[in-house]
Amino acid sequence: MPMRLRLGCELRYTFPQPTPLIAMLNVHPSRFGDLERPDRLVTNPVVPIESYRDMFGNWCCRLTAPAGGFAMGTDSIIRDDGRPDAFDATAVQHAVEDLPAEALPFLLPSRYCESDLLTGEAGRLFGHTAPDMSRVQAICDFVHHHLTFDYKTALPTRTAHLAYDGKIGVCRDFTHLAITFCRAMNIPAMYCTGYISDVGMPPPVPSMDFCAWMRVYLGGRWHDFDPRNNKPMIARVLCGAGRDAADVPLVHQFGWGALNVFKVWIDEIGGDPALVNGLDETVAGNPLKTWTAGIGR
Repeated sequence: MPMRLRLGCELRYTFPQPTPLIAMLNVHPSRFGDLERPDRLVTNPVVPIESYRDMFGNWCCRLTAPAGGFAMGTDSIIRDDGRPDAFDATAVQHAVEDLPAEALPFLLPSRYCESDLLTGEAGRLFGHTAPDMSRVQAICDFVHHHLTFDYKTALPTRTAHLAYDGKIGVCRDFTHLAITFCRAMNIPAMYCTGYISDVGMPPPVPSMDFCAWMRVYLGGRWHDFDPRNNKPMIARVLCGAGRDAADVPLVHQFGWGALNVFKVWIDEIGGDPALVNGLDETVAGNPLKTWTAGIGR
């Protein structure tokens, strides 16, 4: 059933010096048409922002945060078809020579996905599987059970190989390991980051955060797979996609700064016009001060 969701984020920093930033906090251009209003990045204090698309087509914002307290974020409403992630059992793996050129970069090893180091293990674990969607699902099943999810163990330097050996990680580690096994089996796989709602999930639900999943190329198109949750989810909204997390950091900062507040939300809403009007007034009139009232996680 089609639905409307309010989604956005708020990040608050303290910087000891002016610091250049690249933020990838906006919805991906492929979903621009579903937004009821632009999810423009706003800052407090206000600074100039230059927007551009990177080599993968992601929407990026370039700015310089002043010394002292600094906040930035987005807030918008998006329409979604409300259907859970699809699973096309008829989609088959392509021979490498038959892949389109744009899929080839997603076969190669990358910063966090050392498919060359795990090729032997991939063959041992998944060489017996059929070259179709069931192979990717077998990879997701293995990763989902092999790794233990633990926020306290998050490390920005953990690669897929280290996650495989350590058997622990967060959603980006689950995704990196699944991508690595797919590439080792000659299946193009890209890293995705964005929002996943808790619509349809039984309570209690965890605190909201940006999430990672992967897209694989089978049967002539890209398909979403989520080794962390390993089940169909509703209202998955892409923000960025690349070879791995190094290509799509939420914020890349060129200098030290302390992140003091990090809030993310994606909540189903009704059709109350007052809510939409209130959203516009809040963002335009008092940016980053009352956005999260009643919706922060």
